[in-house]
Amino acid sequence: MEMCGSGPARWPARNMEEFGKNVGKLREDVHASGLLKRIELVVTSPLYRTMQTAFGVFGSTESNEDAGVNHPQIMAVELCRDRMGVRPCDMRRRVCECQALFPSIDFSMMDGEDDSLWNPHVRESEEEMAARMVLFIKWLWTRPEQEIVIVSHGIMLQHILNVLENDCHPTVRTDLCKRFGNCELRSVLIVDKSLKVADSQLCSPRNAAKENVLREEVSV
Repeated sequence: MEMCGSGPARWPARNMEEFGKNVGKLREDVHASGLLKRIELVVTSPLYRTMQTAFGVFGSTESNEDAGVNHPQIMAVELCRDRMGVRPCDMRRRVCECQALFPSIDFSMMDGEDDSLWNPHVRESEEEMAARMVLFIKWLWTRPEQEIVIVSHGIMLQHILNVLENDCHPTVRTDLCKRFGNCELRSVLIVDKSLKVADSQLCSPRNAAKENVLREEVSV
């Protein structure tokens, strides 16, 4: 599972150019590393900035560099959106607007045309966010894909990692759970401990290091 942090929902105009450069650089790295060939599904928050990141990095364009490239499906999921309530920047657009902006993204998981989850008077609590991330991980566990990218917001990715960190090896826990940078990509291998792995070397930190990504065996 790959986890990608996106920027805030509203960027100052002076930072838009930097954001575009970060997305472009990550796209180049993903293509050059061969990671794109392994990814089966991209799950993104339905807020505008994360969808920009998801499409900008993993989506298909009309450029020559995309000729013959198999791009993964991108799906917007409410469970991994930013902290909800009070702040207008954390309210998602209507589904029809999102579809017009990102026609290649699948919005079938939306709870409705309008954002009924956002409350103008009540801010989502830390406990509610943590509980939502547990539900999100359980939903991920039902997916048939093996290589999934999550494009979400820093605070939500932190909550996901907090759910998983107790099963991480102490030597990587600090690096794994530190705050995400804008357009930072981390790799995490989630393993069902009830299943026997035929090749124990598959999940070893030594082999993971060879891929130049941070991976650790965790369970849910």
